[in-house]
Amino acid sequence: MPTPTATTVAAATDRAGRAGRFHLPRHARRLWLVVHVACSVGWLGLTAGVLALGIAGLSSADPDTVRAAYLAQRIFADWLLIPVSLLSLLSGLVLSLGTSWGLLRHRWVATKFWLTLAATLASILALRAFIHDAAGQVAAGTVPPTGRAPHVLVIAPSVALAIYLAATVLSVLKPWGLTRRGARLAAAARAARTGRSRTDPFETDQSGTSPSGTGPDTATPRPGR
Repeated sequence: MPTPTATTVAAATDRAGRAGRFHLPRHARRLWLVVHVACSVGWLGLTAGVLALGIAGLSSADPDTVRAAYLAQRIFADWLLIPVSLLSLLSGLVLSLGTSWGLLRHRWVATKFWLTLAATLASILALRAFIHDAAGQVAAGTVPPTGRAPHVLVIAPSVALAIYLAATVLSVLKPWGLTRRGARLAAAARAARTGRSRTDPFETDQSGTSPSGTGPDTATPRPGR
């Protein structure tokens, strides 16, 4: 058993190592995980719906179908696209920064972040503009709409859908290992633990926590899609 002094020193060292880092409590982490999964799945389904409507608007010979398809896309873009995409990005950031996964420590997490950020910006800044262009034209009586919008509203959701499926694969497989920054942090943590054990050879870890300070009952989740 460790002496009281060793236990106190170990606890102080762990707190110092975690100083400045934000760690989610278990209940908060679970709540954010639910939000992230729900928004990510919703975003994927929303994109599939936008793609189906884009195909219908581009390929249908029925003016009423074309008009309904682009007007429905505008409803999706105005009511769902922005909040769903932003919540998916925000919840993923919170889960990454609030757990030992980190945002830039693992290659798959960093790749997912950049893919999600690019998809969010493209959806809000570009996709909505093309949807409004097509919807405005059919509302004014131009059926089918002219210009690039009909083709973009098939191509863009197709690319976005591929990105979200790739993010899902990354979440499941977690490939590629640590980034350079993650490797440096891991090496520093190992060095700190080695130095601490040399300072007090009788010290043992009775808390059951991992090197990152996260116990087995709070295993960090995937930052999600």
